Amino acid sequence: MGEDVGVEIKSLGYRTDLLLLQLGGSTLRDAGEYVVVRTPGNPGFWWGNFLLYRTPFATGDAKIRLDEFRREFPDAAHVAIGIDTVDGEVGAEDELTAAGFTVDRSVVMTADRVLEPQRPNADSTYRFLNSDDDWEQLYRQSLATASMKVDAAYEDFTRRRLAAKRELVDDGHGKWFGAFDGDRLQSALGLMFDGRGLARFQDVQTSPEDRGRGLATTLVHHASTYGLTEGGARTLVMVADPEYLAIRIYRSLGFTDSETQLGFAKPPA
Repeated sequence: MGEDVGVEIKSLGYRTDLLLLQLGGSTLRDAGEYVVVRTPGNPGFWWGNFLLYRTPFATGDAKIRLDEFRREFPDAAHVAIGIDTVDGEVGAEDELTAAGFTVDRSVVMTADRVLEPQRPNADSTYRFLNSDDDWEQLYRQSLATASMKVDAAYEDFTRRRLAAKRELVDDGHGKWFGAFDGDRLQSALGLMFDGRGLARFQDVQTSPEDRGRGLATTLVHHASTYGLTEGGARTLVMVADPEYLAIRIYRSLGFTDSETQLGFAKPPA
């Protein structure tokens, strides 16, 4: 089967992931049992170059799917596989663990209205990122808040990914918001729109020295209000790590758990 921009995806998390990837130049190919997601402009982007399967892992599937990934991405140093599910059912998880995969369970959250922050931060300025300096600060902040080892390859990946995000903003597909102390970026996030009533949050992050001051909470509320009014969205979508403290922020603003999104990764050897 060839490229298909109309691949049917059940998972709201992956559906919005793929929408944004396609807007940024990624391609989808429906191979029947799985969808091949490819980002030619950023081959080191794990979750821009992965296979999305339609069913959980049955016994023996870990090796089969690993081989299929190697066949589809022979030059990739990583392995990344998703399942198009909403209930978090993995299947043969013991085989995945034995094969060296890490299992990432994310919570897909939604809101059609938001609550006022209990302790809003009124000291900072909240606005769109619009200058080269704003985006350069976002690049540096992204490295400072990275959960992975920051090396030359990661710096290149981050540059490419942010260039794609900025292009989406410049093309009118969304906005990038920041909390600023003067001209200094403190917290940032993206909000992208599908044009049909959904808006998806991306990369909520706060500089280490600015944490614990209510910036992210206030910024998410600011962006949500924009999304549900001027942005024309009816539903906001947020994908969060259930083990990370930020999920409390989203729940306090009125986001509710909707689905579990599953991803399986095997880093370069």
